[in-house]
Amino acid sequence: MFESMNQKLILLLMFITLITFGCKQENKTSNTVLESETTKPEDMSSKVKNTKYPERAFFGDQHVHTSWSADAGASGTELGPEEAVRFAMGETVKSNTGQDATLARALDWIVISDHSDGMGIISYVKSGDPELMKVPMIKGWNEGMNSDDPALVMAAKNDIVAKQSNNELPIEITDGRFAKTVWDENTQIMDKYNDPGTFTAFIGYEWTSNYGGGNNLHRNIVYRGNGEEARQMVPEDTFVSADPESLWKWMQQYEDKTGGKILAIPHNGNLSNGLMFSLNSLSGEPITKEYAEARNKWEILYEITQLKGTSETHPSFYPKDEFANYEIWDKGNLSNQILKSPEMLKTEYIREALTNGIKLEQTLGVNPFKYGMAGGTDTHIGIVSVDEDNYWGKFKNQEPYAERWNELSSTSPQDKNVTLKGYEYAANGLTAVWATSNTREAIWDGMHRKETYATSGPRISLRFFGGYNFTTEDLNTSNVIENAYNKGLPMGSDLQQSDGKAPTFMIIALKDAIGVNLDRVQVIKGWVDANGKNHQKIYNVAWGDAEKRQLDADGNIPAVGNTVNLETCEVDNSIGDAELKTVWTDPDFDSKLSAVYYVRVLEIPSPRWTAYDAMRFKIKMDKNVPMIVQERAWSSPIWYSK
Repeated sequence: MFESMNQKLILLLMFITLITFGCKQENKTSNTVLESETTKPEDMSSKVKNTKYPERAFFGDQHVHTSWSADAGASGTELGPEEAVRFAMGETVKSNTGQDATLARALDWIVISDHSDGMGIISYVKSGDPELMKVPMIKGWNEGMNSDDPALVMAAKNDIVAKQSNNELPIEITDGRFAKTVWDENTQIMDKYNDPGTFTAFIGYEWTSNYGGGNNLHRNIVYRGNGEEARQMVPEDTFVSADPESLWKWMQQYEDKTGGKILAIPHNGNLSNGLMFSLNSLSGEPITKEYAEARNKWEILYEITQLKGTSETHPSFYPKDEFANYEIWDKGNLSNQILKSPEMLKTEYIREALTNGIKLEQTLGVNPFKYGMAGGTDTHIGIVSVDEDNYWGKFKNQEPYAERWNELSSTSPQDKNVTLKGYEYAANGLTAVWATSNTREAIWDGMHRKETYATSGPRISLRFFGGYNFTTEDLNTSNVIENAYNKGLPMGSDLQQSDGKAPTFMIIALKDAIGVNLDRVQVIKGWVDANGKNHQKIYNVAWGDAEKRQLDADGNIPAVGNTVNLETCEVDNSIGDAELKTVWTDPDFDSKLSAVYYVRVLEIPSPRWTAYDAMRFKIKMDKNVPMIVQERAWSSPIWYSK
């Protein structure tokens, strides 16, 4: 569709002016009509139009911090919730370093998830509130935050995070005297910008547990209702307890008091040092049925990818997974305060947790790890940036400049040789929700039923249905989606046993309308055998250039190739396919064994944000800096119960 860079830029300008470089593409065409985020702007209106079935994937970010978050404000972020929402809606804003920032395409929805602990108080610290300046520790933060030395600014931010992680914050920070005022203003802003049918502004916050010295157990809380409802209770913080069980009790109290609905999305687990999917509660006791029921009820989706890496699986678990080593962070916990040991890895990644959940359900009767997939940025600058050619970083000191790839983000206090550099941050990710309209209610309901998928950034369109009667003919019907809902269940659902029959799965994936082609579609299966042993297997079920690439005896296919020109950051989009679709049946199905299935879609290789920086600033980076990426999407699972 795009025969030159100019044609691509013309299309992007129909949405909003680009501020960075694009890729040249020569796309193959798709013949499937599948409603998605590519609906034309003129089709959108403020009038809500509910469809019978979810016909469109709405893309948004459930993890956005602004100057109201302590660590963001401390590191120089000036954009507040209002500016962050306006940016997500497609407006141009001045970044925290004074540069014009604009999205190539507006989001459909957003959650401003400023930290619960000390929300908003950081502005008083930075401005030098007289009462707060009486506390030496806080006065030191004020001096560091207002320094012209970026190292001192980051030192102040890191110290605030460390003190919060170790429960060492001054009482003046934790007394909550600002909480009600800040929360009221937050909810009013989100109600102001919520525009049913056009843009959804969710009320939310991030519950900020850094248990045991920086072991990240954060959860993003998403409200279904409006500000009048949300203002009845201030957000739960971790000053009393950093245990998620305390949060779940607060969530129950909130719904009991207000009649509203909320859900929790756990933070990317790779910084939890083994705690996110531990088989024990934080007290050290094995998970009980009551614990499993509470976690299953409140924690609906899981953040599989974001700026601080991806936690689908670790490459050491499954050497045969050639795509496992994707944006991996495995050095330590938050800011590397405590370094990671190998045994911690097994309970940080969602693929392993999904299989462990099946095993726990067999003994407890409830699966505590029954998650759908979500993505988010975890930006701390009020700017959502997932496009590799429009990457704005996580903190102010990572906004575009020539040496940001080499910027020292943190050094472990345990080992000075363990550092985190700017190039290790990823331009990830987004959550796509299949919903009947762009409203708080419809999108929240889509989240709650787990009809969601995560992407590393591209707006890939992904459908995944399970049933017992799908055939290849179903892929080419004129009413393919209506037929899919009538014959089966969408991602996020449970399939019950049907006379021992093997389920059939219908999968349709379309490339991002302005992105590169697709490499392949994979189904990833997890199950527990009759002896209680966990198993996982990856199946290649559809792939591009099928006339040239064939499955071998082990089910593998040759690599799709690489057409990236790092000198120009152009991509020859002549490999891969624009559309991949299939009806697949598990060849290893055993009706007596419960199983979980999810889909992973991979694009062909494309330039990483580091490559765009190298081209743009005409610089050379170290050889270990990745320049090429294979972006991807992950569906919510479908569970089969014996």
